[in-house]
Amino acid sequence: MPKPVSSMKKAISVLVLAIFPLVINCQPVWTDIVKYGADPSGKIRCTEIINNLIDSLADSGGGTLFFPAGTFLTGPIVLRSNITLYINAGSIVKFSDDFDDYLPMVPSRWEDVRVRNFKSQIYAYKCENISIRGDGHFEGQGKKWWDFMRRVNSNQPVENKWQEIFKKENDSLLAKNEYIRSKNNFLRPPMITTYECRNVLIEGVSFSNPPFWTIMPAFSDNVTITGITIENPGNSPNTDGIDPSSCTNVHISDCHISVGDDCIVIKSGRDEDGREAGKPTENITITNCTMLKGHGGVVIGSEMSGGVKRISISNCVFEGTDIGIRIKTMRGRGGVVEDVRVSNINMYNIVNEGILITLRYQPAQPEPLSERTPAVRNIHLANINIREARRPVAIYGLEERAVSEVSFNDIRSFSKKGILIENTEGISFHDIRMEIAEGSPLEAQDSREISWDMVSVISPVKDVPYIKLMNCRDVRITNCFQPEKIGVFISQDEKCNNIYLINNILPGTDITEKKRSKEIVVKNNITAKSL
Repeated sequence: MPKPVSSMKKAISVLVLAIFPLVINCQPVWTDIVKYGADPSGKIRCTEIINNLIDSLADSGGGTLFFPAGTFLTGPIVLRSNITLYINAGSIVKFSDDFDDYLPMVPSRWEDVRVRNFKSQIYAYKCENISIRGDGHFEGQGKKWWDFMRRVNSNQPVENKWQEIFKKENDSLLAKNEYIRSKNNFLRPPMITTYECRNVLIEGVSFSNPPFWTIMPAFSDNVTITGITIENPGNSPNTDGIDPSSCTNVHISDCHISVGDDCIVIKSGRDEDGREAGKPTENITITNCTMLKGHGGVVIGSEMSGGVKRISISNCVFEGTDIGIRIKTMRGRGGVVEDVRVSNINMYNIVNEGILITLRYQPAQPEPLSERTPAVRNIHLANINIREARRPVAIYGLEERAVSEVSFNDIRSFSKKGILIENTEGISFHDIRMEIAEGSPLEAQDSREISWDMVSVISPVKDVPYIKLMNCRDVRITNCFQPEKIGVFISQDEKCNNIYLINNILPGTDITEKKRSKEIVVKNNITAKSL
């Protein structure tokens, strides 16, 4: 039998030799930019080398562009499909602050209006399967952009070449869009824009000093941003952290963000342009993140004209932000924010509200219901700890449209003032324990269907109403325990009706156990009179 064995060995050898090149070709292609002439000292721009290597890799099917330790000065990096940028530990990618490097202008979104504008420092247009990974750092050198913007907006005489280019590139937009006209034709680009892209991954790297927003996926699908750090100065203008705009299936996790504006903010278009684009932001998860400073921890709006829905925010810590969770919009935006879930959030040293929902982001006169009228509904928040804030919760609807169906469960708060709601419908508070320094625990105006259940206030403020109602109806106050002596438990005006106090334990409060006209019903309570 020797001969067949020998033949078999030969056959196997031939097969291995045939397969081996295929195995080699299946390995990822890593291209070290230094080996192709990139200067690691940060003194010579590498823009052409980097973008030529990206084109070469993309033309061959894709690969990884490797940035070793060093400092690399570059203009805009233009990604293509199937490309990974790998920024190694010790590597700093330092972007040029020469505005000319970011020409010609390209399709983008600016404060959620579709424009042609400067390229972003990393720009991807209609790409798929793109990644930015590693342990290195991106430095945006934004100060020159910030200073020039301030000069333009203050009407100081400035070099206006870029403004003239912007006007030519956006003449039809400027003819109809008053808001963009008001920006004096100089719009700073985000640090990263993925525009109409699919399968985007940003992982591990860090960022600082962008010209404008830091990361803006726009009209993109399946975006994952994980384990990154963004640190921008507190006084840097509009330097948001992460701004998904009209995106679907976005996953943000394990990020640390401290910025000069909102930390994470979800958007979907501004006013008529956003409604015309008609692309909502939906299916978003945000988890395991820390946010320091910034205007808001996690924000929705105010540009939400395309709609925002199915949002899940969980397991995050906010410290020192102006507001914790914020949903903001206004007359003229239109669009709907709905199906938002927030859970397991710790907030510390919040400057204003822990949770703010407002349809009055900017003042505007009431108007008839139309496509311009925004809506916020079906928002549910649970297991939230607020340590130091001006108010734990404030909600402001519109005369023509209430904020509706919002619930708060298992909230612990320590704040200067209590909860304030205006123009709302279907707001419920359950299992709330709060401590306030002044005013009433709950003030409600022009609202209906309020549920105040299992609420306790630590040492309520004396000589002020415990609950203050103005033009409210269908209010249920149930299962509350409040042992302290309270002079006025409920203060209501003549416009209030259908107020129910049922099954409360209020041993320090004198409430007569009987029906009192159509305005208030008191039943099954333990009060000072019943003891």
